Formats: sequence, structure tokens, C-alpha cells
Amino acid sequence: MSYSLETLEFERLLELVSRNAQTPMGVERFAELRPFTDRRGLDAALAAITETILLNEEKQVTWSFSGLEDPSNGVAILKIHNATLEPVRMLEIARVCTQALFARSSMQPEKEFAPTLWRVVEHIPPTLLSVIDKINKKLLPGGEIDDKASPELARIRHEINQQRGRITKTLESAMRAAGAAIQDAIVTVRNDRFVIPVKADFKGKIAGVAHGFSSSGSTVFVEPLDTIEANNELQNLKGKEEREIARILFEMTEELRAQLPAVEIAVAAVAELDFVKAKVEFARKFRAVVPEITDDNTLDLTDARHPLLEENLRSAAPKAETRPAGKARDTTNNDQRSTNEIVPSSFGLTSDRSVMIISGANAGGKTVVLKTAGLLGLMAISGLPVPAKQARIPFYRSVLADIGDHQSLSANLSTFSSHMSNIAGMMRECVPPSLVLLDEAGTGTDPEEGSALGVAIVDHFRRQGAQVIASTHYRGLKIYAANDPSVVNASVEFDEKTLQPTYKLLLGLAGASSGIEIARRFGIKNEVIDFARENLDISAQEAENYLKKLQTESKLAEDLRIALEDEREAVATKFATLDMEAIKTEKQRKKEFEQEMAQALDEFDRQSKAFLQTLEDKALKNRLEKERLARKAELNRAVMSKVGAKSGQWPVVGDRTKESAIRDPRSAILEVGSHVITSFGNVGVVEKLDKDIAEVLVGGMRLREKVANLVLSELPASAGGKSSGSGSRSKRPAGEISRDIDGRDIAAELNLIGKTTSEAEYEIDRFLDEACMASLPRVRIIHGFGTGALKNFVHHFLKNSDLVDRYEFAPSSQGGNGATIAELKQ
Repeated sequence: MSYSLETLEFERLLELVSRNAQTPMGVERFAELRPFTDRRGLDAALAAITETILLNEEKQVTWSFSGLEDPSNGVAILKIHNATLEPVRMLEIARVCTQALFARSSMQPEKEFAPTLWRVVEHIPPTLLSVIDKINKKLLPGGEIDDKASPELARIRHEINQQRGRITKTLESAMRAAGAAIQDAIVTVRNDRFVIPVKADFKGKIAGVAHGFSSSGSTVFVEPLDTIEANNELQNLKGKEEREIARILFEMTEELRAQLPAVEIAVAAVAELDFVKAKVEFARKFRAVVPEITDDNTLDLTDARHPLLEENLRSAAPKAETRPAGKARDTTNNDQRSTNEIVPSSFGLTSDRSVMIISGANAGGKTVVLKTAGLLGLMAISGLPVPAKQARIPFYRSVLADIGDHQSLSANLSTFSSHMSNIAGMMRECVPPSLVLLDEAGTGTDPEEGSALGVAIVDHFRRQGAQVIASTHYRGLKIYAANDPSVVNASVEFDEKTLQPTYKLLLGLAGASSGIEIARRFGIKNEVIDFARENLDISAQEAENYLKKLQTESKLAEDLRIALEDEREAVATKFATLDMEAIKTEKQRKKEFEQEMAQALDEFDRQSKAFLQTLEDKALKNRLEKERLARKAELNRAVMSKVGAKSGQWPVVGDRTKESAIRDPRSAILEVGSHVITSFGNVGVVEKLDKDIAEVLVGGMRLREKVANLVLSELPASAGGKSSGSGSRSKRPAGEISRDIDGRDIAAELNLIGKTTSEAEYEIDRFLDEACMASLPRVRIIHGFGTGALKNFVHHFLKNSDLVDRYEFAPSSQGGNGATIAELKQ
């Protein structure tokens, strides 16, 4: 495998990405990064980037390693037997391990969501935490040993403080006794011993050991004889302190050494996570995407940008309007982009069309396209996100480039010979699938020979299975691209009005070099330009004019396409706006209708209640109250039916599905408002559905029936009576509550023995409804004795029922306390 890393400035790219790393280990990982040689490793690297982005955005899981130092020196000391770590080195290792354990705990709940990242931290043993906690407790952030590191150290330091206090008091007494002989009444330290400052003229007045003079020589520092023994004892205590500190550090080092494999895993995990996060941060800053590695040798880049060029343009943005020629777009002539904004390129290659020939104006951006394709290809196969809107890149085994002038006087290489030498090496090293980049193929020699040589070189690489992108000014290569269906013809756009390149890559047609116009733009005198035009070959001039005409027409067609697309979007937006307004208007109209109907219902309810309050006849009042509730329910159904019809929930006239459902009542699906025939033959309206139980309004009475016992009816509920056998009964006036039900078949007794309370509730409710509609004066409910739970439930139900006037236990001849007699309201 071979890659033109230096030519494509891969090292500079790595340095740019590594700026986002937070640790020295992360920066070092970028310095060592090279294109992957195995597909599995590449897929894992790209998956780690994707998982990190998703964790940040969807799970709000992230990590930060700012302030961490490289613990490699400390880890190396741990590998040396009996070596003791310095406190600072120990803290460096502890901090790295702490961050690694934190990252592990953060990722553990999301290990199914991010399996690649979890593998990075999975093998960090949680047992490492206890060792790290012990280090953090015994070492202060600055590297000092805490007094509580051991009981012995605490005792020694306490004695040291007491000894210092005793020495200080002794010296203060000596200074007071010495009077004028003391320079300053301040106890100080010289040679690690407590001394007092004595004026040089009085040094013989105080007996003791002199430990030196001040810089001016006017003060001598004396250790009085009375404190020599105390100072000696203090030094002895300090020696004990140092030995205890050494013991504590060695003990902690040994505990850390026992966890050396875990420490190395933690350090590697932090380096890897920092490495991945730096890639994600680069992707965020440069609007980069995770590339898709293709298996069919498809290269497809949409809005691709050269990251080094983009970084240079960002750096130059605050300065004057200076920009690299041919690399960024200027903001003159109605260009709305910022002065130094990069112009992206979109292009693609496949196995069938593996060559792209780029022609067009000098300084128009051809070389930038080549470098962009090469560098983004290297980034993708190195596991880095690429600056593009979309990127599909093959797993190249070679990325080779001949770009720039490699001439060398010392190596006796001219421009042409240096190019040929480099291309010959590329032919030897090319291993497909590969990407070959040729800048000005065949340049530096006779145009006719160079053109033929350029075609031969490009075709050789194509036949070897490589994807080739070549820039040229040679007419032979342009014709080769136009005549070969496996070659993509492309050019960089040149604005004929401003006589400046736009740096846009146009696919499908060759471009004119416009060398004379470029020369004029760079300051060549007009007489030279005019003389060049006079000597230009007529056929060459015609070819240039034809290419310019093609470019102009292509530009007009593209502008027309964009205009039509904009118009289509505007029309679609207008229609969408009209639809939204119509929906909004309909919702408002429906809301107003519902409000008006609700007000009408409230008014009906209010007036009917007021009327009932004026009645004194209790039986009439009860009968009219039921009639009022029935009418209110009918109004509610009418409102719901009206609203449902307006909302499109009800079938239109002629709906064959609805008609067929009515023809087959047993197969129809019941819904609120359906007219049904109950199990005892009455026609009613379904008011409520609760799983397999329906609440049916029959006249002024509400019954609870199992849905399986109901049959859909074509007759309206107001028809009253039974579905059959009701013809002999007299008809009642409209609006009067119908109670014309044959009660001879209705049982006056209900046996609940063996039922649960929930089962009894349904049975009692239905039993009382049927008895009331059959005009039975009283009924008997058998509940038995048992625990009394069923009896209590029956009495509670009867007490709260609107149909029951009063109830009591049955006489002893009819069951006694095992049954209850309920008298119904008439």
C-alpha cells in the first residue's frame, strides 16, 4: 500500500484535527495516525465517531479530559520493582483513572446503544476505584501528604507543631531578655533551625551558635544554647515524618502497582476517548460527516471542501480582502457569500466511469479539486470525518498524487523529468482499488507529445483498475474525455462578464483555458495581449470559442433549472398555505357550531329543570324528569351526529359498506348512537360502550346489556315496542314514555348465590331495569348468608338506586336474612 501523504499535506491535516484533543495522549494518537490496512479497524473507528455524536445529541452523554497530564512516566516507574512514585506522578495516574472510571459509568447504561465505545472502557475493572479513592484521600491536590494519611503521621506532625511552639516561646523569652541586642523581635529559621536576629555589635552578649549573617552584615542569626537540644529534637521528629511519608508513598505505590494492568487499560481508554472526541469536535467545527465506505468502488462527494484551505480562509477573514487565487470566491458582482468563503465541489466516480478530466481557466481551482479528492479520500480511510454534505468513498489501498513542480537542480531533474519520474513510481506502487491524481498530465514538453503522453498515462491507470482525476489544458485529453463514455468531462467555471473564475466545478463539458484573459487580469500589457491574439491559431481560437459557448449555454440552462425549481417550491408553498387556512377555517366553524349547540343544550336543561321545580305531583315530576333526560340524550346524540357528519366520520348516502352492514345486523359493528333490539325485544339507542357491555336507552329507561345480546335495528328508537309481536298493542302519543312491556315473562326473583360482587352488580342493574319496565311492584333478591359481603353489597346498591323506593329482609317464609325484598318506585 502506498499513499502520497506529503503531497496531499496529510500531516498538516492531522495537526489541525489534533488541536481539538484535550490530552497529550490524544495529540500523540493523531501524530501516529495513518490510513487503515484492515476494513474491520476502519469500520470500528467510524462507528465510534457516529456513536459519540448520537450519545451527545440523543442521550446527553459526554466526557471531558481537560487538565489531564500524560501519566506515561508514572506508569513506567510502576513497572520498576520496588520503585516509589512521587506524589505528583501518583496524582497524574489517579486523575486519569478517575476520568476513565467516570466515562465507564456514564456509558454503561448505554452500552447497547454504543457497543463500539463500550468496548473501549468495558475492561476497566471497578476494583481500581478503591485504590484511586485511597490515593485521593491521602494526597492533597498540590501533592502534599495529608495529616490523616496514617495515625503515625498525624501523631508525629502533632508533636512537631508542639515542639515548634515550645521553641518559639523560649526564643521569644530570650529576645525580651536581650533587650536592645535584638535587631527585630521575630523568630526566624536558618539552616532548618529556629534562631533569633541579633545585632552584629551585640553577638557576644547572647551565648549560642551563629548560623550566618544578613545580606547587609548588620544582623547575625543566633541559636541560643537553651534551644539547641529542642532544635535537635525537632530535627529528629522531622526525620521520623520523612520516613513515615516514604513508607506511605511506597505502600500506595505497591497498591497501584498491583493494579498496573488496570491502570494501563484506563490510560489507553482515556487516550482513545479523547482521540474520538477530537474527531467529533472537528466534525462540528467543519460541518464534516462520517463517510460511508463503499464496497462497489463508488466515489461520491457532495459539497466537498478542503479543510486546510477552509482553515486558512477562516484565519484570513478578519484581514483585508486577500485570498488564495483560485481557492475562494470573491464577493464582487452580486455574490452574496462572504469574502473568504470556500466554494464546495460535488463529483463522483464509479467502476464504469472511473476517470474525470478537469479543464478550464488557469487559477480556476482545478488543483484544489484534485487535492480535495485526495485528502478527503485519505481522511476517510484513516477513520476521520470529512468536510462534505455527503461522502461515499471506497476503501482505497493506494492514494497517489502527482501535483506541483518537483524539479531539482541537485538531482538534475527538470519540470518534465521530475513529473515523469514521479508518475513512473506511481505506476509501480499503484494497487487497486486506488485513487490517482494527475495535475497537468504530460506538461513540460511539446504540447502535441505532452497531450498524447497525458492520454496514454491516464488510460494506463484506468486499465489498471484505478480511479483517475486529472487536470489539463491539452485539447487531446479534452477530446479523449468527450469520446470515451467511461470518462467524465468536467471544467471549472469562468465568468465571461467579470473575466474571473468562479471556482465552481461543472460536470459534463470541457472548459476553455482562457489563458490570455487570465494573463490580462494579472497585469500583462495590452499590446502583448493583442499580439498574442493575432498569433493564436484559428482552429484553436474556434475551439476556445466553441467551449466558451457551451459553457455559457450550460450556465443558462442551469440558471433556468434553478429558477423553475424555485417557482415550483413557491407554488407548492402557496397551495400548502391555502390548505392550512382552509383547515383552520373549518376548525373554527366547527368550534363555533359546537359552542352554539352547547349553549342551546344548557338552555334547554335550565328551562326544563326550572319547570319541574314548579310541579307538586311527585309521580308526574318523576315521569317528566325521565322524559327530560331522554330528550336531553336525544339532543346530545343529534349534536354528536351533526358534528361527526361535518368531520367526515359518517358515511355519505350510498355508502355500500354501511348499507351491507345494516342488511346483516349480526355482522355490523355497534357504536354510540346505533339503534338496537335488546334481548327482551325492545328497540333502544346505544348511549355508551364499555368493552363487551353496552348502555342502551329504551324510552326513558337505561339498560345495561351484553353486546353479544344486541341486534342492530333499522327502526328508530322512537318506534317503541318490541321488534315483533307489538302490533296488537295500542299506540301511545309521541313524547310519552312507553312502558307498554309485557311483564308476564319477567321473573320477580334474582338468585345471586355464588356470584362475585362485580358479577352481581351487572345482574342487579339489569334485573331492576327489566322489573321497572315490566311495572313489577316488588322483587326478591336472594344473596344467601355466607360472610355477609354479598348481602352488604346488595343493600348498598339498592340504597343508591333511583328505581328502588325501599327494601328490607324477606320474611322467614321467603328466605329470611338470606334474601331481600325491594319495592320499586311506580
